[in-house]
Amino acid sequence: MTHSHSPDEQRLRIDLAACYRLVALYGWDDIIFTHISVKLPGKAEFLINPYGMLFDEITASSLVRVDEVGNKLSESPHPVNPAGFVIHSAIHAVRHDALCVLHTHTVAGVAVSAQREGLLPISQQATVALASLGYHDYEGIAVRDDEKARLQRDLGDKTCLILRNHGLLTVGSTIADAFLSMYLLQRACEIQLLAQAGGELVSVDSRIIGGVKENVMAVTRGLGGSLAWPGLLRKLDRLNPGYAD
Repeated sequence: MTHSHSPDEQRLRIDLAACYRLVALYGWDDIIFTHISVKLPGKAEFLINPYGMLFDEITASSLVRVDEVGNKLSESPHPVNPAGFVIHSAIHAVRHDALCVLHTHTVAGVAVSAQREGLLPISQQATVALASLGYHDYEGIAVRDDEKARLQRDLGDKTCLILRNHGLLTVGSTIADAFLSMYLLQRACEIQLLAQAGGELVSVDSRIIGGVKENVMAVTRGLGGSLAWPGLLRKLDRLNPGYAD
């Protein structure tokens, strides 16, 4: 299949389509709702899902390119989710290091977002998320432009954001990094809910959390999500091929 996109954009399209399918494969999707976006380098434009397609059927060519005010720049029979545009355009506008923004409405993520104390330091996975985690209070479905400034403030320079009563959000300098951060944040929420159903909880010493970033760099050999990404693509190739089309 031939494409009119630049090689760089085509690579981003393939990885973003793969990310959508991986989110579905891990059970983090919400029918057609939630979103993953990628900023096109050097442009005030980004790629986002065609609103109406299931995550496990998204392909590289079906992704919609939009500008900073939500206008579609590519031909598509599908619209863009207005809530997706508000959240993602807000972050892409100020976080120029965040190539990818990943947002979910998982059961575990929403459950923890509704707990007053939020994410607890009770697992190794939680310590990674807590090393760079913010919170954003619920303001209703995110369709108002005036919420953008508060989303930007609450994320700041962090990697993870818990949207109160709503879900989870991660950013990354690559799609692989955003996915790995979401994997760890999601797993931390799942562990927390299971642990709360048992006995007394044991918290991780706060001094340990302070050194987590350096430890993660060592464990991933400085490669971050790209260490696991090729294997995840091989998994997709076995279980749900066709995302590169």
